[in-house]
Amino acid sequence: MKRALVIEHDWYCPAAGVGDRLVEHGYQLDAFRVLDDPTDPVCTKPYPDATDYDVLVVTGSTWSVTDTDTIGSWIGREIEMVRAAHDAGVAVLGLCFGGQVLSAALGGEVRQVDTPEFGWHEVDTDLPDAIAPGPWFEWHYDGFTVPDGATEIARTDVSPQAFRIGRSVGTQFHPEVTTELVDRWINMDEKELRAHGVDPTVMAARSKEEAAGNRARSDVLVDWFLDGD
Repeated sequence: MKRALVIEHDWYCPAAGVGDRLVEHGYQLDAFRVLDDPTDPVCTKPYPDATDYDVLVVTGSTWSVTDTDTIGSWIGREIEMVRAAHDAGVAVLGLCFGGQVLSAALGGEVRQVDTPEFGWHEVDTDLPDAIAPGPWFEWHYDGFTVPDGATEIARTDVSPQAFRIGRSVGTQFHPEVTTELVDRWINMDEKELRAHGVDPTVMAARSKEEAAGNRARSDVLVDWFLDGD
């Protein structure tokens, strides 16, 4: 059986719909949760060897890749793990924070964007049959640069939104989201949303409206990712 390793940074960030699509393709999913307690950002347990897997999925996180003062116990190890997996030919799919980790692993940069993106946004895409214009769900304060040798596929005015290099793909948006996952994030950070002028009730309602369409778009993206370069 084909095997996929999912790096979940805490309870808030599972692979959700992306993981479901991998299962539909016959993958066994093994999840490694970096932080058992999301209020404690320290992780000393060893990461799995991702080179033993066919696919590596790195999910989102409430933390910043650049905040080494807070997550320094694990972020360097994660970046090295992703680099090793990619170099070994493992197909890596990075989602939001995971896309930033993939960029950093391959020589790109992660930095704070001028305008954080929240909620459902259209993207400018060069491959609409693989990565649709959207809308895609966004929740990020940082953005990645496209590593040397990678191809930028989608973008917004704020930041690059997707790139591919070999068998690996990074996205800034969240193709994995479900209505349950969005509700979880809203409950976690409702005050922050309101501080940025976002109405959580409107976000939740829009997410219910987009659920079926997002899953269809996400399935197409995952299928394209699995097809390789």
